[in-house]
Amino acid sequence: AINPEDVAVLQYTGGTTGVAKGAMLTHRNLVANMVQLNEHMVDSFRKNQEVYIAPLPLYHIYSFTIHCTSAVSLGNHSILIPNPRDIPAFVSTLKKYPFTLFVGLNTLFNALLRNPDFQKLDFSPLHLTSSGGMALTTETANKWKELTGSPITEGYGLTETSPVVCSNQCNAVQYGTVGRALPETECKVVDENGNDLPAGEAGELLIRGPQVMKGYWQRPEATAEVINQDGWFKSGDMAVIATDGFIKIVDRKKDMINVSGFKVYPNEVEDVLACHPDIVEAAVIGVPDSEGSEVVKAFVVSTNLELDIKAVRDFAKTKLTAYKVPHQIEFCKELPKTNVGKVLRRELRDKEIAKAKA
Repeated sequence: AINPEDVAVLQYTGGTTGVAKGAMLTHRNLVANMVQLNEHMVDSFRKNQEVYIAPLPLYHIYSFTIHCTSAVSLGNHSILIPNPRDIPAFVSTLKKYPFTLFVGLNTLFNALLRNPDFQKLDFSPLHLTSSGGMALTTETANKWKELTGSPITEGYGLTETSPVVCSNQCNAVQYGTVGRALPETECKVVDENGNDLPAGEAGELLIRGPQVMKGYWQRPEATAEVINQDGWFKSGDMAVIATDGFIKIVDRKKDMINVSGFKVYPNEVEDVLACHPDIVEAAVIGVPDSEGSEVVKAFVVSTNLELDIKAVRDFAKTKLTAYKVPHQIEFCKELPKTNVGKVLRRELRDKEIAKAKA
């Protein structure tokens, strides 16, 4: 006999900011999130009509929920892409199917947009592109819409929330936000002391709903740190909730950079750098300075070997307040990523720490 509150899976977190932990997701969690997502996206997830492109591994909770529960429950078809890093083979597969829904994340969209054969595909059946897993840059969203005609509907979720918390809907897209909360999902932001903050103010995002995990496997102390007695889950993400309910994720709380008392969120700086025509992608971290504060350091992947530090800084100065402009810039061939393409800022920070000790 299976009880709805029994654990269905141990879903391990991405571990991008620390050690991966096993989230205990119950049968109720997974089924609830499927129903919530189907209801929230009812105008886009049509029954028995959709062909989803599934480039992310099904063991990732984002992909699992969309393809293995939501799509299956609606009688829809998913095309599995075994190796999304092999872009030519990926595009060759895309040519065979009139796909209507595309699921991915920023780094993947970027790689595809640079492929000439991808640019020649027939996108007329495509009516929804879903982005999650990491922040979507404005530049990528604009280029994708221009090429495919499909807006990217960015959403947000965590392993601990099975995973979807909120998402933009096709008929109500606000770029720069992750949309509104799913049905039966409560969201609020709080300050460092746990006090509720009004609309428009940035604070840590807390979530309550039937999709919130039971806890971390064999880690009661870690569970107590993130789920309070009232059932609110502390996401560790800084967010702003507007009066119309749209949520903007500012950045990971652990990734926030303190520049002489001023808060700098890496996502904002990365979004600006990605607008430079010669920059493919960028990752931003905080590194200690001699005065006990931090400075902004950017790791940049560029298509132009002649692009120099001054040019990048000058570009950033046109769009960012002075203290947000990268103080240090390092060019690299590629950024460290998880196996689903999420940039590992933690690995970049660890290398900086090791370099300082050497």
